[in-house]
Amino acid sequence: MNEQVVCKTTDLAPGEMKAADFGRQNVLVCRTLDGEFYAFLNQCTHQGARLEKGMICGATTDKSKPGDYDYCRKGEIIRCPWHGREFDIKNEGRMLAEPNKKLPNYKVRVENEDVIVYK
Repeated sequence: MNEQVVCKTTDLAPGEMKAADFGRQNVLVCRTLDGEFYAFLNQCTHQGARLEKGMICGATTDKSKPGDYDYCRKGEIIRCPWHGREFDIKNEGRMLAEPNKKLPNYKVRVENEDVIVYK
């Protein structure tokens, strides 16, 4: 099994993300507000932007009206810095606008204070 410690749990507060090397790949390690860790290829599927330059945010609901935004899922969406594409952290990195497209993702486990990414 190919695995590697990419950071410590204390390196990321809930709602934060950071880039880390995993072998020859650069991965984006995310920690959701509930404290869970996730890892994705640190590259947008659209034009390759480094996602760590983007942000973790929420999404608008279908109840939103023009000029009035109803937010949900705070801390569960990665937003690309270049064109605003949004990816669902908790749903395998699936794009919100096109759920059949998703970020390549990696498995993550925590042992003691180590965040370990593996295939």
